[in-house]
Amino acid sequence: MSKIAVVALSGGMDSLVTLAAIRAEGYEIAALHFNYGQRTEQRELEAFTSICDYYSVTKRLVVDVTYLAAIGSSSLTDRSIEVEQANLHRSGIPSSYVPFRNANIIAIATSWAEALGATAIGIGAVEEDSSGYPDCRLEFFRAFERVIELGTKPDTHITILTPVIHYRKVEIVQRGFGLGVPFELSWSCYVRSDVACGMCDSCALRLRGFQMAGVEDPIPYAVKPHYA
Repeated sequence: MSKIAVVALSGGMDSLVTLAAIRAEGYEIAALHFNYGQRTEQRELEAFTSICDYYSVTKRLVVDVTYLAAIGSSSLTDRSIEVEQANLHRSGIPSSYVPFRNANIIAIATSWAEALGATAIGIGAVEEDSSGYPDCRLEFFRAFERVIELGTKPDTHITILTPVIHYRKVEIVQRGFGLGVPFELSWSCYVRSDVACGMCDSCALRLRGFQMAGVEDPIPYAVKPHYA
């Protein structure tokens, strides 16, 4: 009987490499995606579907959590809040932070994992070379493992896998190339769905990773500043 991991797959490069890394460890992947009213919701869903097709993932679940948009307070879901332009030296938490989003993601992933008999949950959180989100820290996920232990059946044992959490973006790019991932199918931009804007934090972090790795990012950009 194969071991199963529920992997939160946004369609971005971090979750793509996370899926590939966990798959390489011998897990059968159950891919989980969230529509939460984000600006690029349909483009991210397209990336999710394309990546699942590429890896022949048959277990797929798309969950509507648009209550996160109703809660608001994030420039990703509230169009009255401007998405900040990239500032890779910013201190503090940017406006793109969706309050406690990863707790919602992990909680839903736990429900599906327990139903499937999965033994792991994967998430592409990055602690160091990221936008400084508080729910991307390793200590948060270790604490949530304790919540899972307390809140599930006695015979349920689920580990949270965070294979890229201590990577810089350049290392994620390098790991991705080592795993042969289809970066061209992923999408990271916070703002646009036709071509990546090149100016938001997510685009800047991604571009810097590819630039530092010395390879071309295969997705299209409106502008491609040099961030390395």
